[in-house]
Amino acid sequence: MPNLPDVVLWSIPAFVLLAVVEMVSVRIHPDEDAAGYAAKDAATSVGMGLGSLFFDFLWKIPIVAIYSAVYELTPLRVPVLWWTVPLMLLGQDFFYYWSHRGHHVVRILWACHVVHHSSRKFNLTTALRQPWTSLTAWPFYLPLVAVGVHPAALAFCSSVSLVYQFWIHTERIDRMPRWFEFVLNTPSHHRVHHASQGGYLDRNFGGILIVWDRLFGSWVAETDRPVYGLTKNIDTYNPVKVATHEYVAIARDLRAAAGWRERAGRLLRGPGWQPAPAAAVRAEKTAEGSAEGTAEETAAA
Repeated sequence: MPNLPDVVLWSIPAFVLLAVVEMVSVRIHPDEDAAGYAAKDAATSVGMGLGSLFFDFLWKIPIVAIYSAVYELTPLRVPVLWWTVPLMLLGQDFFYYWSHRGHHVVRILWACHVVHHSSRKFNLTTALRQPWTSLTAWPFYLPLVAVGVHPAALAFCSSVSLVYQFWIHTERIDRMPRWFEFVLNTPSHHRVHHASQGGYLDRNFGGILIVWDRLFGSWVAETDRPVYGLTKNIDTYNPVKVATHEYVAIARDLRAAAGWRERAGRLLRGPGWQPAPAAAVRAEKTAEGSAEGTAEETAAA
């Protein structure tokens, strides 16, 4: 296995430089309609990013153990060559799409990813607002390891994707050329993804490529100016609360749940899922019973 560069580590100076350039740009040429910067918000995003580096290191221990075990068990091997690396990047991007989509539609996964959407600003520091519980993404990439992609090569591809997605967290770039917008993820596409309006919710999940969204029906173009944040925003800059607030809400809902069916829904359904009111459930069962009785009477006649 050849040594692959740590592209995230090498990109940190560029991250800092670009964020500073964006801040200066916003100060010199402000856009009254843009979300812009706020000092506390940016500090929270940076703090979340630094914390994620520590926690990701911890989570990598069991994840690497699982990936390594699967890699040793499979007889398949994908060599790291100039022409296989693009294919591995393509495969990683495909499974990233489904991981990202899953983390929006399954609440226990959303509890991890919600951190990244918790800012009401949208700038390059928002890209650094990463979760501290990223243990939930690894199952989505198991197929790549099972077909012989070395865990280190998968980590390299994931790092490339993360670095690419840094620059799309900005309002200072309007649109890229049409061919670029059609194939690749761009600031315009990702602004939609971070918006909280109804028509923009749960859209544009792509990492590097936007073609997955076009293929699987989750793409929406940017038309109205996005309103960033959550449908129910949290009023805190405390990194610990930002990292854990949805888990706390889930625990509260599980304690108040009426039964196991509701508990399962609170964990596995969408973030906004609510159980049907008891009266509506009784009415539905009564309607079903009446329909069955009518059918039996008709058959008897």
